[in-house]
Amino acid sequence: MLQASSRNMPKNCNWIIPDWPAPSNVKALTTVRQGGLSGGPYEGLNLADHVGDVKETVSENRELLKTAANLPSDPFWLKQVHGTTVITLDDYTVPYPVLEADGACAFSEEKICSVLTADCLPLLFCDRQGTRVSAVHAGWRGLAAGVIEATVLKLNTAPSNLMVWLGPAIGPQFFEVREDVLAVFKDEQSPETFVPTETGTWLCNICALAKIRLQRLGITAIFGGTFCTYQGSQQFYSFRRSGVTGRMASLIWLESV
Repeated sequence: MLQASSRNMPKNCNWIIPDWPAPSNVKALTTVRQGGLSGGPYEGLNLADHVGDVKETVSENRELLKTAANLPSDPFWLKQVHGTTVITLDDYTVPYPVLEADGACAFSEEKICSVLTADCLPLLFCDRQGTRVSAVHAGWRGLAAGVIEATVLKLNTAPSNLMVWLGPAIGPQFFEVREDVLAVFKDEQSPETFVPTETGTWLCNICALAKIRLQRLGITAIFGGTFCTYQGSQQFYSFRRSGVTGRMASLIWLESV
Protein backbone atom coordinates (compact mmCIF):
# COMPACT_ATOMS: atom_id res chain seq x y z
CA MET A 1 0.00 0.00 0.00
CA LEU A 2 1.27 3.42 -0.89
CA GLN A 3 -0.18 6.55 0.65
CA ALA A 4 0.23 10.15 -0.51
CA SER A 5 -0.84 13.31 1.22
CA SER A 6 -0.34 17.07 1.12
CA ARG A 7 -0.94 19.91 3.54
CA ASN A 8 -3.40 21.35 1.02
CA MET A 9 -5.52 18.21 0.98
CA PRO A 10 -8.31 17.84 3.54
CA LYS A 11 -7.93 14.08 3.60
CA ASN A 12 -5.39 11.51 2.45
CA CYS A 13 -5.68 9.67 -0.83
CA ASN A 14 -4.72 6.01 -0.72
CA TRP A 15 -4.08 3.31 -3.29
CA ILE A 16 -2.57 -0.11 -3.97
CA ILE A 17 0.40 -0.56 -6.29
CA PRO A 18 0.22 -3.85 -8.24
CA ASP A 19 2.88 -6.37 -7.30
CA TRP A 20 4.02 -7.55 -10.73
CA PRO A 21 7.19 -7.35 -12.87
CA ALA A 22 5.90 -4.70 -15.27
CA PRO A 23 8.41 -2.55 -17.19
CA SER A 24 9.47 0.57 -15.30
CA ASN A 25 7.58 2.92 -17.61
CA VAL A 26 4.28 1.13 -16.92
CA LYS A 27 2.53 2.85 -14.03
CA ALA A 28 -0.56 1.43 -12.34
CA LEU A 29 -2.62 1.70 -9.17
CA THR A 30 -5.97 0.74 -7.66
CA THR A 31 -7.59 3.12 -5.22
CA VAL A 32 -9.16 2.12 -1.90
CA ARG A 33 -12.03 3.80 -0.12
CA GLN A 34 -10.03 5.53 2.64
CA GLY A 35 -9.58 9.25 2.19
CA GLY A 36 -11.60 11.41 -0.16
CA LEU A 37 -14.52 13.71 0.56
CA SER A 38 -17.64 11.60 0.01
CA GLY A 39 -20.07 10.99 2.85
CA GLY A 40 -22.95 8.69 3.73
CA PRO A 41 -22.87 5.26 2.03
CA TYR A 42 -20.15 6.58 -0.32
CA GLU A 43 -17.89 7.63 2.52
CA GLY A 44 -14.32 7.86 1.34
CA LEU A 45 -12.73 8.24 -2.07
CA ASN A 46 -15.71 7.44 -4.28
CA LEU A 47 -14.69 8.03 -7.91
CA ALA A 48 -17.97 7.11 -9.64
CA ASP A 49 -20.44 9.79 -10.70
CA HIS A 50 -23.27 7.38 -11.58
CA VAL A 51 -24.05 5.85 -8.17
CA GLY A 52 -25.97 8.68 -6.49
CA ASP A 53 -23.10 10.54 -4.85
CA VAL A 54 -22.89 14.34 -5.16
CA LYS A 55 -21.30 14.95 -8.57
CA GLU A 56 -19.29 17.93 -7.35
CA THR A 57 -17.82 15.77 -4.60
CA VAL A 58 -16.90 13.05 -7.08
CA SER A 59 -15.15 15.65 -9.22
CA GLU A 60 -13.21 16.81 -6.17
CA ASN A 61 -12.26 13.21 -5.35
CA ARG A 62 -10.99 12.73 -8.90
CA GLU A 63 -8.94 15.89 -8.67
CA LEU A 64 -7.61 14.78 -5.29
CA LEU A 65 -6.46 11.49 -6.81
CA LYS A 66 -4.87 13.24 -9.79
CA THR A 67 -2.89 15.53 -7.51
CA ALA A 68 -1.90 12.96 -4.89
CA ALA A 69 -0.81 10.34 -7.42
CA ASN A 70 0.83 12.96 -9.65
CA LEU A 71 -1.08 11.68 -12.66
CA PRO A 72 0.23 13.04 -15.96
CA SER A 73 -3.29 13.68 -17.29
CA ASP A 74 -6.96 13.13 -16.48
CA PRO A 75 -7.99 9.46 -16.59
CA PHE A 76 -10.48 8.43 -19.25
CA TRP A 77 -13.61 7.53 -17.28
CA LEU A 78 -15.82 4.98 -19.08
CA LYS A 79 -19.54 4.33 -19.03
CA GLN A 80 -19.37 0.63 -18.20
CA VAL A 81 -22.20 -1.63 -19.37
CA HIS A 82 -20.98 -5.20 -18.63
CA GLY A 83 -20.20 -5.70 -22.31
CA THR A 84 -17.18 -6.52 -24.46
CA THR A 85 -16.37 -3.18 -26.11
CA VAL A 86 -12.73 -2.20 -25.64
CA ILE A 87 -11.64 1.18 -27.00
CA THR A 88 -8.24 2.59 -27.93
CA LEU A 89 -7.57 5.86 -26.11
CA ASP A 90 -5.11 7.05 -28.74
CA ASP A 91 -8.20 7.94 -30.79
CA TYR A 92 -9.42 10.47 -28.18
CA THR A 93 -8.32 13.59 -26.36
CA VAL A 94 -9.55 15.04 -23.07
CA PRO A 95 -12.20 16.44 -22.78
CA TYR A 96 -14.10 13.75 -24.67
CA PRO A 97 -17.65 12.49 -25.18
CA VAL A 98 -19.01 9.74 -22.94
CA LEU A 99 -17.17 6.56 -23.88
CA GLU A 100 -19.34 3.47 -23.47
CA ALA A 101 -17.00 0.52 -23.01
CA ASP A 102 -15.74 -1.98 -20.48
CA GLY A 103 -12.11 -1.74 -21.37
CA ALA A 104 -9.57 0.76 -22.65
CA CYS A 105 -6.17 0.31 -24.26
CA ALA A 106 -3.38 2.82 -24.81
CA PHE A 107 -0.31 2.71 -27.00
CA SER A 108 0.74 6.32 -26.42
CA GLU A 109 2.33 7.86 -23.35
CA GLU A 110 0.23 9.53 -20.64
CA LYS A 111 -3.12 8.16 -21.81
CA ILE A 112 -4.59 6.84 -18.56
CA CYS A 113 -6.84 3.78 -18.88
CA SER A 114 -9.30 3.42 -16.01
CA VAL A 115 -12.15 1.22 -14.83
CA LEU A 116 -14.44 1.51 -11.81
CA THR A 117 -15.37 -1.49 -9.66
CA ALA A 118 -17.01 -2.53 -6.40
CA ASP A 119 -16.98 -6.37 -6.56
CA CYS A 120 -16.44 -6.86 -10.30
CA LEU A 121 -12.92 -7.78 -11.31
CA PRO A 122 -10.53 -5.11 -12.63
CA LEU A 123 -7.77 -6.46 -14.86
CA LEU A 124 -4.65 -4.49 -15.81
CA PHE A 125 -2.65 -5.60 -18.86
CA CYS A 126 0.75 -4.62 -20.21
CA ASP A 127 3.29 -6.08 -22.60
CA ARG A 128 6.82 -7.02 -21.62
CA GLN A 129 8.33 -4.17 -23.64
CA GLY A 130 6.21 -1.44 -22.03
CA THR A 131 4.56 -0.31 -25.27
CA ARG A 132 0.88 -1.06 -24.58
CA VAL A 133 -1.45 -1.15 -21.59
CA SER A 134 -5.11 -1.82 -20.87
CA ALA A 135 -7.63 -1.64 -18.02
CA VAL A 136 -10.68 -3.91 -18.09
CA HIS A 137 -13.91 -4.19 -16.08
CA ALA A 138 -15.07 -7.80 -15.83
CA GLY A 139 -18.16 -8.95 -14.01
CA TRP A 140 -19.48 -12.42 -14.69
CA ARG A 141 -21.48 -11.16 -17.68
CA GLY A 142 -18.46 -9.53 -19.26
CA LEU A 143 -16.30 -12.58 -18.62
CA ALA A 144 -18.87 -14.89 -20.18
CA ALA A 145 -19.35 -12.61 -23.18
CA GLY A 146 -15.62 -12.41 -23.89
CA VAL A 147 -14.28 -9.08 -22.63
CA ILE A 148 -10.88 -10.63 -21.90
CA GLU A 149 -10.65 -12.07 -25.40
CA ALA A 150 -11.69 -8.71 -26.90
CA THR A 151 -8.97 -6.96 -24.89
CA VAL A 152 -6.20 -9.28 -26.01
CA LEU A 153 -7.31 -8.87 -29.63
CA LYS A 154 -7.25 -5.08 -29.26
CA LEU A 155 -3.76 -5.12 -27.72
CA ASN A 156 -2.51 -6.71 -30.96
CA THR A 157 0.46 -8.65 -29.65
CA ALA A 158 1.20 -12.27 -28.88
CA PRO A 159 -0.62 -13.37 -25.70
CA SER A 160 2.64 -14.82 -24.41
CA ASN A 161 4.02 -11.26 -24.53
CA LEU A 162 1.40 -10.00 -22.06
CA MET A 163 1.18 -9.93 -18.29
CA VAL A 164 -1.95 -9.30 -16.23
CA TRP A 165 -2.70 -8.14 -12.71
CA LEU A 166 -6.05 -9.04 -11.13
CA GLY A 167 -7.25 -6.30 -8.81
CA PRO A 168 -9.64 -6.33 -5.83
CA ALA A 169 -12.88 -8.25 -6.44
CA ILE A 170 -15.47 -10.16 -4.48
CA GLY A 171 -13.94 -13.30 -2.99
CA PRO A 172 -15.13 -16.86 -3.69
CA GLN A 173 -16.58 -17.27 -0.19
CA PHE A 174 -19.07 -14.43 -0.80
CA PHE A 175 -19.99 -14.45 -4.50
CA GLU A 176 -23.19 -16.51 -4.41
CA VAL A 177 -24.82 -17.18 -7.81
CA ARG A 178 -27.69 -19.23 -9.21
CA GLU A 179 -27.94 -21.89 -11.91
CA ASP A 180 -28.12 -19.32 -14.73
CA VAL A 181 -24.59 -18.14 -14.00
CA LEU A 182 -23.33 -21.69 -13.62
CA ALA A 183 -24.82 -22.58 -17.00
CA VAL A 184 -23.00 -19.90 -18.98
CA PHE A 185 -19.67 -21.18 -17.68
CA LYS A 186 -20.25 -24.82 -18.51
CA ASP A 187 -16.74 -25.15 -19.97
CA GLU A 188 -15.11 -23.67 -16.86
CA GLN A 189 -16.92 -25.63 -14.16
CA SER A 190 -14.60 -27.19 -11.61
CA PRO A 191 -14.25 -27.44 -7.83
CA GLU A 192 -12.08 -24.32 -8.03
CA THR A 193 -14.55 -22.16 -9.92
CA PHE A 194 -17.93 -23.22 -8.48
CA VAL A 195 -18.75 -24.72 -5.09
CA PRO A 196 -22.33 -25.85 -4.35
CA THR A 197 -24.10 -24.59 -1.22
CA GLU A 198 -26.73 -26.33 0.88
CA THR A 199 -29.41 -23.95 -0.41
CA GLY A 200 -29.03 -24.88 -4.08
CA THR A 201 -26.87 -21.91 -5.08
CA TRP A 202 -23.19 -21.80 -6.00
CA LEU A 203 -20.16 -19.91 -4.71
CA CYS A 204 -18.31 -18.50 -7.72
CA ASN A 205 -14.60 -17.72 -7.94
CA ILE A 206 -14.42 -14.87 -10.45
CA CYS A 207 -10.63 -14.68 -10.34
CA ALA A 208 -10.32 -18.38 -11.14
CA LEU A 209 -12.70 -17.94 -14.09
CA ALA A 210 -10.60 -15.06 -15.40
CA LYS A 211 -7.40 -17.08 -15.06
CA ILE A 212 -8.89 -19.92 -17.09
CA ARG A 213 -9.84 -17.52 -19.89
CA LEU A 214 -6.39 -15.90 -19.81
CA GLN A 215 -4.53 -19.20 -19.84
CA ARG A 216 -6.58 -20.50 -22.76
CA LEU A 217 -5.40 -17.50 -24.75
CA GLY A 218 -1.78 -18.29 -23.91
CA ILE A 219 -1.22 -15.78 -21.10
CA THR A 220 0.72 -17.33 -18.23
CA ALA A 221 2.10 -14.25 -16.46
CA ILE A 222 -0.89 -13.66 -14.16
CA PHE A 223 -0.54 -11.82 -10.85
CA GLY A 224 -2.77 -10.50 -8.07
CA GLY A 225 -6.25 -11.77 -7.28
CA THR A 226 -5.71 -11.70 -3.52
CA PHE A 227 -7.89 -8.77 -2.37
CA CYS A 228 -11.55 -9.45 -1.43
CA THR A 229 -13.82 -6.40 -1.68
CA TYR A 230 -16.67 -7.99 0.29
CA GLN A 231 -14.55 -8.95 3.26
CA GLY A 232 -12.44 -5.79 3.34
CA SER A 233 -15.15 -3.40 4.51
CA GLN A 234 -12.71 -0.74 5.73
CA GLN A 235 -10.57 -0.84 2.61
CA PHE A 236 -13.00 -1.46 -0.25
CA TYR A 237 -16.45 -0.60 -1.54
CA SER A 238 -18.65 -3.65 -2.16
CA PHE A 239 -21.99 -3.59 -3.93
CA ARG A 240 -22.89 -7.08 -2.71
CA ARG A 241 -22.19 -6.12 0.87
CA SER A 242 -23.68 -2.62 0.96
CA GLY A 243 -26.00 -2.13 -2.01
CA VAL A 244 -25.70 1.65 -2.31
CA THR A 245 -21.98 2.34 -2.29
CA GLY A 246 -19.05 3.96 -4.09
CA ARG A 247 -16.49 2.64 -6.54
CA MET A 248 -12.72 2.19 -6.60
CA ALA A 249 -10.67 2.98 -9.70
CA SER A 250 -7.95 0.90 -11.34
CA LEU A 251 -5.62 2.96 -13.52
CA ILE A 252 -2.75 2.11 -15.86
CA TRP A 253 -0.67 4.21 -18.25
CA LEU A 254 2.67 4.51 -20.03
CA GLU A 255 4.95 7.05 -18.40
CA SER A 256 6.68 9.62 -20.58
CA VAL A 257 10.41 8.86 -20.77
